[in-house]
Amino acid sequence: MKGKRVVFTDVGKVSIETFELKEPREGELLVKTISTAISPGTETAFLMGLPNTPRKYPIYPGYSNVGVVIEVGLNTNFKRGELVASPSKHASYVLVKEGNALRVPAELSPDEATFFNLTSIALQGIRKAQIDIGETVAVLGLGVVGQLALQLSSIAGAMPTIGIDLYDYRCDIASSLGADYVINPTKSDVIKEVTKITNGKGVDVVIEATGNPKAIPLALKLASRYGRVVILGSPRGITDGINFYTDVHKKGLTIIGAHTSLRPKLDSYKFWRTTREDQEVALKLIAKGKVKVKELITMKLKYDEIDKAYHMLIHEKDKVLGVVLDWRERS
Repeated sequence: MKGKRVVFTDVGKVSIETFELKEPREGELLVKTISTAISPGTETAFLMGLPNTPRKYPIYPGYSNVGVVIEVGLNTNFKRGELVASPSKHASYVLVKEGNALRVPAELSPDEATFFNLTSIALQGIRKAQIDIGETVAVLGLGVVGQLALQLSSIAGAMPTIGIDLYDYRCDIASSLGADYVINPTKSDVIKEVTKITNGKGVDVVIEATGNPKAIPLALKLASRYGRVVILGSPRGITDGINFYTDVHKKGLTIIGAHTSLRPKLDSYKFWRTTREDQEVALKLIAKGKVKVKELITMKLKYDEIDKAYHMLIHEKDKVLGVVLDWRERS
């Protein structure tokens, strides 16, 4: 039996390749994929070979997969026919270790459920920020992860929340999903607007979700005295032009690195949860409608349109946010 999967063969080159399927071993599930969600920032960075990516090809992208269990190995608690989410690749079939599989709540569609992992990534950043009720939060970069971080900040008690992005399209979505303020730096002076919103204090928690190293100096300037700056997006390059005396040292800032890999492996504790616990919470939040993801899906494409998907995510950021791939065969 053969499957199909997405592969980056070189910088800027993506295709679909055929591969041989293996039988599930003990503790594994064979899952037939229904939908996968593209992680726009990470996947396009890997595709284009940006700084702080492996730049070793081939690369098999994807970590947001939802599908149906069709075979189970020995000693598993899953059954054939169950709908599961897993941090698996963009592929028509995936082998999943039981510990990486999560049952999808009945009220969730496969497309919505694919956002479990991106929500989890945003969630671990919000946890590390330790937001207190009534603190001001600003999110720089309103891509998918930034939008999720903004919603989760509100759930954590942030008031007000401020979304900042270069594209009106993204700002409008953030506003519709509950952001108290949105600012487009191409149209307004961000520092002046934030100073006005916060009555001159600055922002208690700034979440940098652009992945652009040039945005970090702005994040530091927006933060209030004793504020926290969370680096949630993975910076793709080196940041120049930071005066650490005025922008960090004298203000008493705390800078928090929030890469998704920096989570405890086995046991959760306050503000630091395991990956699985964050993913389970993410599914519950989406299922209960507390985190809204339907509005983040700009388009749904067949898996063999993957080249078009990445092209739009790279070149049409003013029009495209989330992209879901449909792995069902054409009728």
